[in-house]
Order: sequence, then C-alpha cells, then structure tokens
Amino acid sequence: MIGKKPDEGPLNLTPDMLHTAARMEDRFNGWIQRKALSHSYHRTVIAYDSYGGTGWVRVLARLILTPTGQPAADLAASIRGWKSFVNVPLPNDTAWVRVNDEEHMVTSDRGGIIDTVIPGDFEPGETEIEVWTDGSFVDSATVRIIGEDSTFGIISDIDDTIMVTSLPRPFLAAWNTFVISEHARSPVAGMAVLYDRLTYMRPNTPILYLSTGAWNAGLTLKRFLTRNLYPMGPLLLTDWGPTTTRVFRSGKEHKRNTLERLSRDFPWMKWLLVGDDGQNDEEIYSEFVENHPENVAAVAIRQLTVGEAVWAGGRSRRHGRGQGVPWIYAEDGAGFASRLTERGIISGI
Repeated sequence: MIGKKPDEGPLNLTPDMLHTAARMEDRFNGWIQRKALSHSYHRTVIAYDSYGGTGWVRVLARLILTPTGQPAADLAASIRGWKSFVNVPLPNDTAWVRVNDEEHMVTSDRGGIIDTVIPGDFEPGETEIEVWTDGSFVDSATVRIIGEDSTFGIISDIDDTIMVTSLPRPFLAAWNTFVISEHARSPVAGMAVLYDRLTYMRPNTPILYLSTGAWNAGLTLKRFLTRNLYPMGPLLLTDWGPTTTRVFRSGKEHKRNTLERLSRDFPWMKWLLVGDDGQNDEEIYSEFVENHPENVAAVAIRQLTVGEAVWAGGRSRRHGRGQGVPWIYAEDGAGFASRLTERGIISGI
C-alpha cells in the first residue's frame, strides 16, 4: 500500500497534466540524476524512524544518489545541512522493506520519498525495519508501535518550540536547513527535561516531532535531538518543492493533514500538542481541538521572548480556548512543567 501526500493530487496523472513547476522540477531531477550516475554516485537508502499500530507500520524512507552510498554514517558526523541537498533524489524507484522477517516491495514518489503503510502483526513497543534498493547498503530504522494501552502522547513542533536560532522568520527554515550545523542550534531551556519527565512517568508515551522542515534535514534534526538529550521519536517532515497541482507545498496543510491522520490512526489517544506563538501553531491546534476535542489532553504554546518575537515578525494574536481543553502558555520547559502540574495534567494523566 503506497502512501501519498494529501496535497500531492491524484497518483495517475500523466506528465502533461502536472503543474508547470512540477514538470520543470522533474526535468531538472532527471538531468541531475544522469549527471550523478555518470560520476559514479551510489544508489542509497535513508530509513527514518516512524510509528505504527498493532496491525500496521508506516514506513518512511528516502531513495537518493550519494557520492559515498553510506548516509547513515553521517549520523556520527557533524555536517552542515546544505550538504544533504547535494544528494540526488531517485523518483518513482523501487525498494524493499524487511519487517517481521517478511519482505515487501515499495515505491518512491516524485521526490524520492517512500511513505508506505505495511500491514502485519505487531506488539506494542519498538520494532526494527530494514530498507534497501538495488546496489545499496541496508539502512534500518525504529518503528514505535502504539497499542490501545497507550492513551497519552506528545506531538511537538520543532522550530522555536524546542530549538531556537533567532532569525527572521522568512529565512529561518532555509538557514536551519542549508547553513547551520546542529552544534550551533540552541535548545529551548527546559524542554528536553520536560519531555524526558513526561516520557519517564509514562514509559509507553509516544512522542512525535511534527515540523514543516524538509526530509533532507532529517538526519541533522535527529542529531540535534540526540545531542540535546530529547527523547527520541519519529520526525514527521515534508518534501519541499512543487506538488502536482501547486508551485509550493503548504506547511500549514502538512501539519493539519498529519494531525487528522493521527486522529484516524489512533482514535483512543489523547495528545499533548506543543507549539509556539510565532507561527501558525495556535491556529492549527485550535482547529484540531474544535474538530477532535476527545483527542487532545492539552495544548502547550511556548511564548517567544521579546527578541525572538521581533525576529519572527511578531506573535500570533490568537489565543486558544473552548471544548474544555486546557491551553497553557509559558516561555520554557520549567514554566510548562509548573503549569501542567497545576492543571493536574502531568500527574493526572
């Protein structure tokens, strides 16, 4: 079962039916792919940590051409984000996934991304998957299986929620992705401690990091989480660039669609939604609370400092409320911990 991004449009479009920007991107990718192969680039798989239920797993991976063929080794290295964009995507290509000692064939999309649901029998907890393609090394990833005994989880934004760079909002994503290394990224004070406390108190608490960042930056973001002692969890990122129907992919729609998907996948779950007031998190979370109040334990919005708000172009003027869901505002992890404790959300979940 091959997944598709909700804003990608129909899967069976012919090339002449694609948006002009998508056709231009496909032609460029074809040209650079031929160049890379002529320079002996290697077919490579990057497998990303993901999640699943007791009857299925969601497989997230990327097929690319790289000079070395070993992107997983980059996890131990410090590289600037732009180097991940030197890799060449392998669109509409085939790979294999091994899970529970069974092998499944999957296919990448126009951007080389694999987003596939594979059925099976899985126990709650963690399971390993392996992904490879012709001539590539095997890469592995961890899949968190969420069972019905797990009723509370965390969905966290990244930029300005757990990581701060203090840059103008229009340039933030590009700077984080292309220029800066994870060593120079500043964690938000106390957020790692807060998440660690929440997951320690409930060992079966899943944590998902939902961001508008590109899959190209996935390894860099994972190193940031590891270096700053955040609990590990799947990164739910997006694929920059044109879709089949529009010039630019919508980050807001990516977050909305992902939250809706999680509410369908795990209807029994209550999520702590964590974001900040410098983007659209309040608006997106408010809509989700309105539509699915039964799936929200609380909303925690980080208030940017004065300096961060200036760089971000101001704060959101929307303050969430309604449906009986607590909305909590604080500037850092310690503030959230205090307010969550006052509301009985930390001890009462």
